[in-house]
Amino acid sequence: MKARTLLFLRVSVALLVLLWGINKVVNVEGAISVSDRYYFGLLSASGLVPILGIAQCAVAVLALVGLWRTVVDPAIALINLGSLLGVRTSIIDPWGWYLEGTNVLFFPSLTVFAASLLLIAMRSEETLVADRLREGTG
Repeated sequence: MKARTLLFLRVSVALLVLLWGINKVVNVEGAISVSDRYYFGLLSASGLVPILGIAQCAVAVLALVGLWRTVVDPAIALINLGSLLGVRTSIIDPWGWYLEGTNVLFFPSLTVFAASLLLIAMRSEETLVADRLREGTG
C-alpha cells in the first residue's frame, strides 16, 4: 500500500507541475498575466515564458517517472513553493475577510507544497520509481 500511495502522490504532483509547464508553452499570454498578477511580473518576458515552460515540463516528466530524484524532487518543491508564495494571501486569508484579492481555491497550494516535501522525506521508501531500476535495487 505504501509503495502505491507514494507513486500516486508522485504522479499527481508531477502532473500538476507538468500542466503548469504546458500552460506556459501553449498559453504564453495567460502565463504572463499570472506572472504579472501573482509574481510581480518577474517571469513576464514573452520569450522567457515558453523556455521556462519547457524546462518545467522536463522536470515534471523526470519527477513523474522518479528519475534523478535527489535533484528533481527539490526542484519540484521549489516550483511549488514559488506557487505557494505567489498566492500567499489566499493561504493567510482564504475567504478574503481582511485581505483583498484572495481566493479559497488557491488554498490547496499549501497541500501541494507539503506533498512535495513529503516526497523528499520519503525518498528512501519509494520503490516504484525509475531510480530504483537505474540503481539496480528495484
